[in-house]
Amino acid sequence: MTIKEARKSVNLTQAKTSELTKIPLRTLQNWENGTRKCPEWCEQLVIEKILSLGTK
Repeated sequence: MTIKEARKSVNLTQAKTSELTKIPLRTLQNWENGTRKCPEWCEQLVIEKILSLGTK
């Protein structure tokens, strides 16, 4: 699962995900569109956080 897939699975916009995770919006956009690569360990943590937001 990617960050984008996790975000969409809990119906969050990039802006709302940025706000809730404190990840700058531009960074999130760069990760999702492939401009920059999120480190694998970081990606897993972000995905876990996003999915946990969907259960609240």
